Amino acid sequence: MTPTLAQPHLPRAGTTPRGVDRCARARDWAEIQERMLVPLYEAVYERLEVGSGTRLLGLGCGSGLALLMAASRGASVTGVDPSAPERLALARERLLPDASWGEQPDGDARLVEGDPADVAGPDVPAFNMVTAFQPIGCVAGDSEGLSGLLESTVPLAGRGIPVVLAGWGPPERCTTSSVLRVATKLAEPLRSTGSWRPALRDDLEEVAQRAGLKPDGSGRVACPFGYADTDSAVRGLLSTGLFDAAVGATDQVQVDKELTEALHPYKRRDGTIWMPNVFRYLIARTR
Repeated sequence: MTPTLAQPHLPRAGTTPRGVDRCARARDWAEIQERMLVPLYEAVYERLEVGSGTRLLGLGCGSGLALLMAASRGASVTGVDPSAPERLALARERLLPDASWGEQPDGDARLVEGDPADVAGPDVPAFNMVTAFQPIGCVAGDSEGLSGLLESTVPLAGRGIPVVLAGWGPPERCTTSSVLRVATKLAEPLRSTGSWRPALRDDLEEVAQRAGLKPDGSGRVACPFGYADTDSAVRGLLSTGLFDAAVGATDQVQVDKELTEALHPYKRRDGTIWMPNVFRYLIARTR
């Protein structure tokens, strides 16, 4: 089985449970989980004809796989991630392998740990496409960070520029929903805003409306979560940050145990884990 990998909600600074190795989590994200949304990236890039004329700004770019795929099509890419420095460090390794730490070489890729406004300047061409691929809609309050990024981003783009938002599909179409409920159950004592909740039909449209964007099409893409074994599945899912509230309310051992049990129905005879999911994207345009 070839795992396809997935992106998390926008991480919030300071929410990682105490004692968790953030660098190890970031590495698990990049090596195990991130590729789960590759079908989504491909579908969006194909629909919007991403190529040599594309100047792409990726919000919450994480470890940069989506940017790398756009760059392979000839796009000029800029990634911004204000709250995941460990993932951004991995993006630098992917996109800027010859760069010294903290330096930005000349070229078609730029990575910034900060606000989208930090990439603006007289020598920076206007972006003609913006993406926010971290799926929202399965964690209470997970659109708040995205709304802030969009508010800073819209003034940097011209009129009619596509802004792509991504979210989880209907719970009945996402097998992983049953596993994510473990996070809600364990985090209940904290009543955390970071606990899981079912995706709603208009989550993406509401975010677009708050940002002053005009919806201009949408789509659904099958993005199965596939893992080599249970250990890989646990590490990959933990790397999303969706279980951080549960770890904070209980402990890592308890979360690992219950997550392993929840994955059991999706374990195949060869030991691999396979969970079909559907993700949704919305194309909205600046006014």
